[in-house]
Amino acid sequence: MLTRLDLRDNQLRDLPPELLDAPFVRLQGNPLGEASADPLSPPDTPEVPEMPRLFLTSDLDSFPVTPHGCSVTLACGVRLQFPAGATTTPVTIHYRLWLPEPGLISLGPHDFLLSGVLELKPHGVAFQQDVSLWLLFVPPRTRRCREVVVRTWSNSIWSDLETHLEEEAPKRLWARCQVPHFSWFLVVLRPVSNACLVPPEGTLLCSSGHPGVKVIFPHGATEEPRHVSMQVVRMPGRELQALLGEPEAAVSPLLCLSQSGPPSFLRPVTVQLPLPPGVTGFSLDRSRLHLLYRAPPEATWDDITAQVALELTHLYARFQVTHFSWYWLWYTTKTCVGGLARKAWERLRLHRVNLIALQRRRDPEQVLLQCLPRNKVDATLRRLLERYRGPEPSDTVEMFEGEKFFAAFECGIDVDADRPDCVDGRICFVFYSHLKNVKEVYVTTALDRETQAVRGQVSFYRGSVPVEVPQEAEAARQRKGADALWMATLPIKLPRLQRSEGRGQGAGLSLVPLNLGDADTGFLTQSNLLSIAGRLGPDWPAVALHLGMPYRELQRIRHEFRDDLDGQIRHMLFSWAERQAGNPGAVGLLVQALEQSDRQDVAEEVHAILELGRHKYQDSIRRTGLAPEDPALPGTSSSQISEPAQA
Repeated sequence: MLTRLDLRDNQLRDLPPELLDAPFVRLQGNPLGEASADPLSPPDTPEVPEMPRLFLTSDLDSFPVTPHGCSVTLACGVRLQFPAGATTTPVTIHYRLWLPEPGLISLGPHDFLLSGVLELKPHGVAFQQDVSLWLLFVPPRTRRCREVVVRTWSNSIWSDLETHLEEEAPKRLWARCQVPHFSWFLVVLRPVSNACLVPPEGTLLCSSGHPGVKVIFPHGATEEPRHVSMQVVRMPGRELQALLGEPEAAVSPLLCLSQSGPPSFLRPVTVQLPLPPGVTGFSLDRSRLHLLYRAPPEATWDDITAQVALELTHLYARFQVTHFSWYWLWYTTKTCVGGLARKAWERLRLHRVNLIALQRRRDPEQVLLQCLPRNKVDATLRRLLERYRGPEPSDTVEMFEGEKFFAAFECGIDVDADRPDCVDGRICFVFYSHLKNVKEVYVTTALDRETQAVRGQVSFYRGSVPVEVPQEAEAARQRKGADALWMATLPIKLPRLQRSEGRGQGAGLSLVPLNLGDADTGFLTQSNLLSIAGRLGPDWPAVALHLGMPYRELQRIRHEFRDDLDGQIRHMLFSWAERQAGNPGAVGLLVQALEQSDRQDVAEEVHAILELGRHKYQDSIRRTGLAPEDPALPGTSSSQISEPAQA
């Protein structure tokens, strides 16, 4: 029989009642009945609340941040994390996605854009702790001797942030960085950049992408420490040989050097470049070796071989300079190399592309326009031709990164939309090799389609939209010119309409005028809704269900307008819109329903209509003097706008 049980000082917090009441059990020193504490937490440590998580939908463009911090995921996939204490008082953060434009962003001559432009406001307000920012970007085809960086606008200049890449799934990459304040942000692919601070004692700067490239700073080259940086760009040998028509021609990597401080060094700096491929220092013909020099922003390349002392080893060439610029070694039988170098450098930055124009099979008025790198054309067409039809792609043309071009519909066909990217009926584009240069537009015609089909065309031209687009015959005559604007022309055909289809979109409607939405998100007018109704086609039941319309009501509409598809769509859309009168979130619901119904094309058109309406509204407010000017945009002169960081 048990007469004694000693359980003292065992940190016991709970026991069966039989043991608690037994007279032979010793329980002294146990915290019976007390709550369990985290053994890893020190005593008297207050419990830290979990960081709030916010997930924004596409109709929201702002969110609150408190001193407790938060984690935010925007509808576009961008993520932010505000650590506790990043702000001392509650603040509202606004964001906006901008389409990349040459006047808005800054790209170096060897850079590629990998994302759109994200604006976060308020600008310039310093956080107490750095905020983590994750930007989605298009994975580059190759990163050989290149790196992905986040670029931001700060103190009136664009600068690159220390960037780390994170991969969640194949082809889904984030660029992560830490930011002390908000501004504009984008993701760029650039040549690997190496930098250092040169002290008066001198130092050595080597390229991490090309180990043979180095710069040696002697003692006394500078009185004050100065920052220097280098980028190295490789030229494909086959393209050079094709350009020169010389199988033995070769070039070294292109070396781009820059610095802060005075333009010249106090003592000569030694630069080392690898000799061109296939060339060795002991067997080369010195008369064929040329050292070329370029001082941006000048476009000319100068042959400075006779002005420097080239020291050759088996693999390298060394020379001394007193100021930084771009340097390039050429090995060729040609004598006037400067002009050839300019052509080769342009060829290095050109992209070979094809232009396509396709019409949706079930809605010929919907036209897809796209500019594709040549190596992506076949795969893209295989995917698109299930839903679209159209002519063969254009002949191959060459375009620079960030080059503007536009599409003009001709021969009786016009754009049937008021869009922000439409100027005088011409659709504006900017070519970025890693982004989707695609737009879907709706076209119309003033010609009579009940008697015959309309055979028109769309032509693509370089540059911004001019006052007058040349006619096709004139453009064809100019095609052989060096500066010809015309690039390609593709046919567009609007089929003949049956008489039952020729009724106007508003036929049979007796609806009161309405404006769907509010001043913040923008309004959709009755005319806008008619245009949207004309785009939906057989997809309208899916849109209706995602709008929350009962299935029984869909059946009633189908029966009431059983021989009139357009009538079914208009009645569904307008009856829903009338019920949403006064609801500020109605436009967001419509966009969401379109996206859920796989009609992203119509959703984007709704966004474009709203954006254009907001621009017109803001312009009218400014003209009347009721609102201040918008904050400054990067790349805009200070005489026109205020400083971006003060926005």
